[in-house]
Amino acid sequence: MSHPHPRIARGIASNHNEAPETLKGQDASKRATIGLEMMTYEQLEEFGEELDAIRQRILDDLGQADADYIRRVIKVQRGFEVSGRALMYLPFIPPAWILGVVSLSLSKILENMEIGHNVMHGQYDWMNDPHISGHEYEWDNVAPSEDWRRTHNFEHHTYTNIHGKDKDIGYGLVRIDEDMPYQWKYLGNPVYALALMFIFEFGVMAHGTPWDELLRGKKSDAEGMQQWRRAGKKAGKQMLKDYVIFPALTGPFFLSTIVGNGIANVVRNIWTFNIIFCGHFPAEVQTFHQEDAENESRGQWYLRQLLGSANISGSRLFHIMTGNLSHQIEHHLFPDIPARRYPEVALEVKGLCEKYGLQYNTGRLSKQLFSVARQIIKYAKPPKDKTKWAKRYQRKWAAQAAAREASHNGEQNRESTKLAA
Repeated sequence: MSHPHPRIARGIASNHNEAPETLKGQDASKRATIGLEMMTYEQLEEFGEELDAIRQRILDDLGQADADYIRRVIKVQRGFEVSGRALMYLPFIPPAWILGVVSLSLSKILENMEIGHNVMHGQYDWMNDPHISGHEYEWDNVAPSEDWRRTHNFEHHTYTNIHGKDKDIGYGLVRIDEDMPYQWKYLGNPVYALALMFIFEFGVMAHGTPWDELLRGKKSDAEGMQQWRRAGKKAGKQMLKDYVIFPALTGPFFLSTIVGNGIANVVRNIWTFNIIFCGHFPAEVQTFHQEDAENESRGQWYLRQLLGSANISGSRLFHIMTGNLSHQIEHHLFPDIPARRYPEVALEVKGLCEKYGLQYNTGRLSKQLFSVARQIIKYAKPPKDKTKWAKRYQRKWAAQAAAREASHNGEQNRESTKLAA
């Protein structure tokens, strides 16, 4: 096989490091309590060292085969896109047009999952190829890559499943965990989840903006306004590309091309939503509180990633189409190593889980989907425990109880006065 790019020798990635930091606290003398119900501090340290060794072994082994793989995937993705766009010129041959929609859908899934997501994690930065640089890559999605890297690479992967820090817990829209304070709006959980599934790329875009502050009536600061402008500019470009330029290029088939492009985007959104939710929100996935994780060791950080993720079993092709995010556990443990290595890493991670008696959450797509759906419905229901409700409801009920108590005492005093008279 010929290589138009310079050959890459093993060992070039040995010092590659885009891994998230552990969570630090203000009180440096305090020790994190994550995992102490399962292991001692000494065992947690050993656990971390063993995972560090796995990570380093993979980094030392990265080379030409990994570079060839990602370039091959990019080539296949572009082939799907070109063929999909070309077949939009044939709406008068329904099978050809349908094949075009399927091809374009596959292109968008591959670009977002196996290429965009993984490249922007810096998984291939060691190649020094500007076309797949994690800091420069812009994906085929309405969400600006700059804001995605901030909210995903930093916030989500540093504060994985920590309440109040990780905005990915329910995406600020769906109650997916019992420690999320209940509000009446969560009665719409299933509706919100279903709607988010169809427009998922816009949910990802909103994630990178201060939309939650907007809902609270708070005005965005200068940084927030920049985020809104970036989101608007990127979304505008995507809409122009998919719903104006490419449809216009097909001339009299303008409307059918708009429909085809729209279907491809929705297919990508549905697929991405389901893979992401199945990797983060099945029933046995755990969440954490900041005070328990502050000053965590690397072993405790690894354990938090392990307990806060779930895998989806499937074929090699299935894993590729998920961007290997079907190995969500391994992705959270090692977000900056090429995702194509996760299947081999999974065997070693499972072995460590058996050694330390830890849960390794995995299952078929149908199993994980059912578990997530059950969670969404379960946490839509108002909890009987009043302490699980949002503070404003608790304050309201406390005030109502105090008012009733005062009214009751006032009636008793009036009765006592009448009897005394």
